[in-house]
Amino acid sequence: MPRYNPFSLQLQVSRMFEQGQSFFATTKVQDWLRQRNEDPAIYEIIFHERPAPADSGLIKAVEIELKRKDGQPIDPFLQKELNEWG
Repeated sequence: MPRYNPFSLQLQVSRMFEQGQSFFATTKVQDWLRQRNEDPAIYEIIFHERPAPADSGLIKAVEIELKRKDGQPIDPFLQKELNEWG
C-alpha cells in the first residue's frame, strides 16, 4: 500500500476541493510557486478533478496544470513535482 505525504501540494489542494474551499486553491499554488522562486503572475493555474486513488482516503483528486501566459513550455520537473502525492 503506497504511503501518501499529507503535506504534498496535490493532496492539500484535493482536500480543499473536497471541503468546499477550492477558492483558496489558487493562492496555495501561487505560494508554492513563490517558494520555488517562480513568478506566479506568468502562469495560468488550471484544476482538473479526477477520481482519487483507491487507498488515498479521498473521493476525488485534483490534478494541477500550469500554462505559461507567454506560451513558453513549462519545466517538466516543475509540473511533475506539482502533482506528486508523496
